Amino acid sequence: MYKAILIDDEPLARQLLKAMLQPYTQVTVVAECGDGFEGFKAIQEHNPDLIFLDIQMPRLNGFEMLELIDSPPAVIFTTAFDEYAMKAFETHATDYLLKPIIKDRFDKAMQKWLQQAPTKDLAPVSPLLEQNIYETYQHRIVVKDNGLIRIIPAQDIHYIEANDDYIKIVTKDGSYLKKNTLSHVEQILDPQQFVRVHRSYLVPVTQLMRIEPYEKESHIALLHCGAKVMVSKSGMAKLKSLLGW
Repeated sequence: MYKAILIDDEPLARQLLKAMLQPYTQVTVVAECGDGFEGFKAIQEHNPDLIFLDIQMPRLNGFEMLELIDSPPAVIFTTAFDEYAMKAFETHATDYLLKPIIKDRFDKAMQKWLQQAPTKDLAPVSPLLEQNIYETYQHRIVVKDNGLIRIIPAQDIHYIEANDDYIKIVTKDGSYLKKNTLSHVEQILDPQQFVRVHRSYLVPVTQLMRIEPYEKESHIALLHCGAKVMVSKSGMAKLKSLLGW
């Protein structure tokens, strides 16, 4: 028996999915969730084989929820917005259903999943799913902190540092580790606000207090928070271009 979880803030949407799932007796719905926080907890508890996931939800959106899961189950997105389809398929989502969902289209998605399910060879969901659903760039970062889910607003970030397979996000309230790459975070944050000044540092422009020569063609940036970070030759060129120096 396969286990499925429905994650959607619209009760009627969940009811419709349950009705469409009734002919699939090999699948049982083990939980229904109204937002990303509930969905995250339910996935941790039930370890489902499949989730039906909305994108636009309160508190924690579908993409942010997936970012918190180390080994995500198979995902069929259910949303009224088509602009995220390419990103979903790039991350090997099983399917992407647009609301209102048509039964024939639902059945095709289920058949596609069932063909994959017996092998359990489902590709994990990429961190690229961490994409803000309201604007082009992300304005917050979600991390797991001692079992808690913490949402860090971009304006609270002092700088981000590469740390082996992790990044260290330094904020006014402390620092947090997240398993991710600096290159990925650079892509999702607004390039008008955050600059990759060095291969190991991503810095918000508002934190820059002054920049001093260091050695050869490198510099050191002094931040308002009191930290000092290295600025490479290419990082300096980015700053000059952005700030019009």
